[in-house]
Amino acid sequence: MTFDVREDGFACLLAGRAVLRGSADSPAFAVAHGAAEVEMVRGNFAISDAPTGRVELGFAALDGADIVLSASAGAAPMLRVSVKGDSLDIAVLDPAYDRVWVDLAAQPGEHAWGGGEQMSYLDLSGRRFPIWTSEPGVGRDKSTELTRLMDQNGMAGGDYWWTNYPQPTFLTSGLWACHLGSSAYSVLDFTDAARHRIEVWEGAFTLEFFAADDLPALVGALSSRFGRQPALPDWAIGGAIVGLKEGDVSFARLEKIMDAGAEVSGLWCEDWIGIRQTSFGRRLFWDWSWNEARYPELPARIAALAEKGVRFLGYVNPYLANDGKQYAEAEALGYLALRQDSDAVYLVDFGEFDCGVVDFTNPAALDWFADRVIGREMLDFGLSGWMADFGEYLPVDLRLHDGSDPMLMHNRWPVLWAEANARAVASRGKTGEAVFFMRAGFSGVQAHCPLLWAGDQSVDFTRHDGINTVLTAALSAGLVGNAYSHSDVGGYTSLHGNVRTADLMMRWCELGAFSPVMRSHEGNRPDDNLQIDSSPELLGQFAAMSRVHKALAPYVRHLSDEAVATGLPVQRPLFLHYFEDALFSVQDQYLYGADMLVAPIVEAEATQRKVILPGDTPWRHLWTGEDFAPGTHTVAAPYSQPPVFYLPSSKFAPLFASLKA
Repeated sequence: MTFDVREDGFACLLAGRAVLRGSADSPAFAVAHGAAEVEMVRGNFAISDAPTGRVELGFAALDGADIVLSASAGAAPMLRVSVKGDSLDIAVLDPAYDRVWVDLAAQPGEHAWGGGEQMSYLDLSGRRFPIWTSEPGVGRDKSTELTRLMDQNGMAGGDYWWTNYPQPTFLTSGLWACHLGSSAYSVLDFTDAARHRIEVWEGAFTLEFFAADDLPALVGALSSRFGRQPALPDWAIGGAIVGLKEGDVSFARLEKIMDAGAEVSGLWCEDWIGIRQTSFGRRLFWDWSWNEARYPELPARIAALAEKGVRFLGYVNPYLANDGKQYAEAEALGYLALRQDSDAVYLVDFGEFDCGVVDFTNPAALDWFADRVIGREMLDFGLSGWMADFGEYLPVDLRLHDGSDPMLMHNRWPVLWAEANARAVASRGKTGEAVFFMRAGFSGVQAHCPLLWAGDQSVDFTRHDGINTVLTAALSAGLVGNAYSHSDVGGYTSLHGNVRTADLMMRWCELGAFSPVMRSHEGNRPDDNLQIDSSPELLGQFAAMSRVHKALAPYVRHLSDEAVATGLPVQRPLFLHYFEDALFSVQDQYLYGADMLVAPIVEAEATQRKVILPGDTPWRHLWTGEDFAPGTHTVAAPYSQPPVFYLPSSKFAPLFASLKA
């Protein structure tokens, strides 16, 4: 990166292209003093700001090797820009100013992607995306009655940009990328086609830039920057992980599912630690050790499953219920975050029960949780994996061990949570063998978390919170360094009479089969909803799709190894390999590696759909063996045969052909 300062302004050049330019007529920077208001209700946030004293900084001058910017010619400098390799260090010179706006140069028609794990829009162009980890909301669409009801009940409806895993990183169709090195609340703003604006609620930060000759190389560079996940183990990709939470009865149900022909690699019982019934549904008891009353003789059960090649998985999150034994232990050790106004433990309301926050800014507390809780109570007990839930709830009005500002630590919290899990796995020598999966994230989570899951979708086909959002989640997260993603087969959130249909279950089984990990979930209200074993038809569908998932394991092994070597995700947007403007916003189908294309059914009662087949060579229909020319086709989609195609030239073509109906 280089920069050039002239009488009429300045420009920063990345590989010869201006990514930042400013002048008196068009300032690239502005600063102000902020006045934030933050309200949290159970992980849902209402955040506003009332900035004052905004100043546009349009006058640039050299100060040694740096650029300093002022409000007018001859005025005192207010901001400094230092070039460090391909990064810019940006610092406000007056501590009274703690809001910064940066306008990066955009080319006409330039598209942007990234933003972490986005649920509603893969193409970020034309919209603002605040970067703040939170609950994603239920409904996420202000025009729907469900969202209105949830907003009325705890600000929980959400909006298109709400996500468990935001990240201030974006890539553009100009083949460059930018990453904001700050954990502060920020906004990626693409509403003006002439610029890419970044708003930062911090007075000092970095902007890192990346450039490449093609998009796969750019994605690989970002993966290298944030850290690559290890290859998925054979057991995780070689069949379905069945999620059941009916206590000891779960084992008998699993036997019936396997007897129906399902290929099962794991049994996931999130209620292994006991349950707590609330108005929201069947919740868990947040004390992370085996509940013998709910799962008698569990060690023997785990051993019996292992003899059949089936792993046992559980559940954990970074909070401790104040009526549990581990809470008392952590409190005695001083490992819980405190109130700002006293030395009392800060309690978070999780909906009819309260929890303490294990303070991961205290290295001893992080080590304790990694070894004492995850290590001894889970890994040593025999668990092969778990859902590492939550991470988004850090309040901004508590007191942390290291004195951190919670406003700056909030987004970092999921990364510390991932580190605690990864450290526990590494301490037992099980990296790449034990698998935990997370929904929360932020910049750097990639180096610790081996597998994402798309969070708590509603049990429906709705545009902003239904089955289709898991595709957008996988594709957006994959572009910023997350190789593996999956979702709850069947969805999770069932509220206000919204329940699963057989159609939804059938289609989600299909989507799960063409994901690196296929895992079912009973949802928050299992008794109100259909399950994979609720009828012979549903069980038959799940079993058939689990067999497809297992059959594809050699191909997924290839994709996993490729992810380790190159940083390319398993599920990829079409434009990653077919760089065409017409494909830049396609988010309802994806490439499964370079050799397979999957167009899931994500609309209710659909029996066909339009499919875009890119490139200039034919694609072969997986189920019939018929070849289709490149272009747009309307393709039939009976149950068990979602539109899936592969390249006849693929070295895996014989494997794909073996799945022909």
